[in-house]
Amino acid sequence: MRPSSSLVTPLFAVAAIAAAVPHEHCPLAQTRNGTYEGVYSPEYDQDFFLGMPFAQPPVNDLRFRNPQSLNTSWHGSQPAVEYSPACVGYGSSQMGYEISEDCLYLNVIRPAGVGPKQKLPILVWIHGGGFVQGSGVDLRYNMSFIVQQSQQMGQPIMAVTLNYRLSAFGFLQGYDEQDASAGGNWGVRDQRLALHWIQENVDAFGGDPDKVTIWGQSAGAGSVGLQITAYDGRDDGLFRSAIMDSGNPIFYGDMKQNYEPIYQNFTRQAGCGNSTDGLQCLRDLPFDALNDVLNTTEFSGAWTPQIDGDIIARYSSDQVADGAFVKVPIIDGTNSDEGTSFAPEGLNTTKQFREALISDEGMNATFARAILNAYPLFSPDNDLANLGPIDFVPLAYPYGTQWRRTTTYYTDSRFEANRRLTCQTWTFYGIPAYCYRFNAIPSWAGPYDGATHFVEVAFAMKNLLGVGYPPVRSPPFQGLSKGYFELATLMSGDWVSFVAHGNPNKWDRAGVMASLQKRVPHWDKYADAVFQYEGNSTLRMRKDDWRQEGIDLINSANKEVYGR
Repeated sequence: MRPSSSLVTPLFAVAAIAAAVPHEHCPLAQTRNGTYEGVYSPEYDQDFFLGMPFAQPPVNDLRFRNPQSLNTSWHGSQPAVEYSPACVGYGSSQMGYEISEDCLYLNVIRPAGVGPKQKLPILVWIHGGGFVQGSGVDLRYNMSFIVQQSQQMGQPIMAVTLNYRLSAFGFLQGYDEQDASAGGNWGVRDQRLALHWIQENVDAFGGDPDKVTIWGQSAGAGSVGLQITAYDGRDDGLFRSAIMDSGNPIFYGDMKQNYEPIYQNFTRQAGCGNSTDGLQCLRDLPFDALNDVLNTTEFSGAWTPQIDGDIIARYSSDQVADGAFVKVPIIDGTNSDEGTSFAPEGLNTTKQFREALISDEGMNATFARAILNAYPLFSPDNDLANLGPIDFVPLAYPYGTQWRRTTTYYTDSRFEANRRLTCQTWTFYGIPAYCYRFNAIPSWAGPYDGATHFVEVAFAMKNLLGVGYPPVRSPPFQGLSKGYFELATLMSGDWVSFVAHGNPNKWDRAGVMASLQKRVPHWDKYADAVFQYEGNSTLRMRKDDWRQEGIDLINSANKEVYGR
């Protein structure tokens, strides 16, 4: 039996909701393993089925192994009224949530009263967090708001959130592969098994297994990309479309040779350095002992998905170029100033920037020089256009006078270049791609952040109340004009329309931004333009040609320089 989450919030105190609702209204769903009893939310007129396992607990001898399908069944009904713990992770996104190794659970949110024969489209959320933190129980991603948006549009969908193993528990690398049953890239395989569970069981909740859209942001979007390219692009019929916010199928994956010394150091510190089977020794450790070693700066964030010749078959840039991917319609986009979350601070000279490129990015001096030429200090195309040139040191402290230049490069190298290549590739293969640039700034982002990483999530989720956001940050929409609230309706409505129809335009979107006194333009399938989301009158289709020299240079070196 799994441990239950003790987290309670005003909006999602589901136990209290269950107690307040007559028993005859409690929703039921009969899955292959048995019947679940969910909880009805009168506030949203939705049914929640929370904390349902999709795999055997990955504990004891199943630690550091591929996930195993459920092997139990039951008579009668089991309650599905509490979120499970989050998977063990290391970062601020785990704060306030119970964590456990026993964490492979998912949640279903649907409009109330949906029967097994209604066959609603399904939106599956795969969370981000750098593969080291985050969860499907994070209340920023509760999905009630976007499901409510679908109800208001008359295009009802249901949503699923899921957990997958993180950090070393999900992505340990460098171990001796003598244990073939261990597999690898377990977190990606957890996601895959959850998608299989959805195919086998979602009809019991009133969903249509043939109408699944997978959606993720950042590492979640990278995960969506990894599912698109999994097993060298094998189509297992698990989804019919995909949405990637700040991510794409072209993913870093050629660092496995760097992991062996990290793994050896890790096993030594865990007391397994002299074991003839280090991986089994790690399995046998008590959780607290293993966690104490992992919960350090050195090891907690060291592990990411890597090429394994199986689920991650080879360089993803080669796969995309070869057409070795599942050919489904996509939404793919980036935020204007993604790089402000990733660029090094305090660089004040071109020499310092060049040294950072060589030391941090691992490029040779010749390629670094080409990058510097492609990303000049002063350019109208640089990030943070609202700031103007930052060439006065006291003003730029602690960011550095090179801040706009460095953030622009990091926006492109981490996100924009491969987003553009992905959209171009989908168009080449004749697959619908709806591509966007998000250029609105929530209340918590400062002038040196701009439209940085993660800012679009509250808009796409339509989380107007800022549910789940930490108190150290202002609620995303606090003090913003009506246009920003309308933008959340527009973006979440576009996502719902895409889930329901494979096209974001199949709803009454033109008049949504009424406060701007401007009709929303049609979102064209990608040819050479993206839809630019704004909270003001510059919302439009925009030609996808900015920073062409730099983006082409980055994409020319995806494998050789960037290892993807």
